Amino acid sequence: MSAANSIFEKASRRIFTLALFIFALDQLTKWLVLRSLPAGDEKVVIPGFFDLVHRVNTGAAWSLFTGNNAVLALIAGVALVALFLSRRHFNSHTLFGQIAFGLIFGGIIGNLTDRLLPSRHAVVDFLYFYLQQRGGGELGFPAFNVADSAICTGVALIFLITWKNENSPKPVAS
Repeated sequence: MSAANSIFEKASRRIFTLALFIFALDQLTKWLVLRSLPAGDEKVVIPGFFDLVHRVNTGAAWSLFTGNNAVLALIAGVALVALFLSRRHFNSHTLFGQIAFGLIFGGIIGNLTDRLLPSRHAVVDFLYFYLQQRGGGELGFPAFNVADSAICTGVALIFLITWKNENSPKPVAS
């Protein structure tokens, strides 16, 4: 089946629909943060555990490779194309495979959009979970966004699908 025909099959439409939903939700939530919180500001939601913050990240996860926005945008674009072309190797024909790829594609496109928009040139992060320590410090997870959550969830689903397939009983050859 050609690449053009595979785009229009039912599995691809499901992946595209979920990716579009994740992208829209990601961009909507980032837009709300940009409108309601000045950069660097935060609102305590659950004291000692969860804040809404406005952080920008020109790097990758945990601010690794900070300042390499253009290179990371290129890597994200290449990854998106490579994953799209190789999705059949990861059971994208199953419902869970379609969900996984929809989450991953929507997340990559959401963060890639942030990197490419002239008004941003950085990924907007706003969900910050942490534990308040007795001495006053915080033990926290880096701030993240809807796109990051979708990518991580999609990748975890791919790992589970792959693990299940590798550990499922194989038919005995006679």
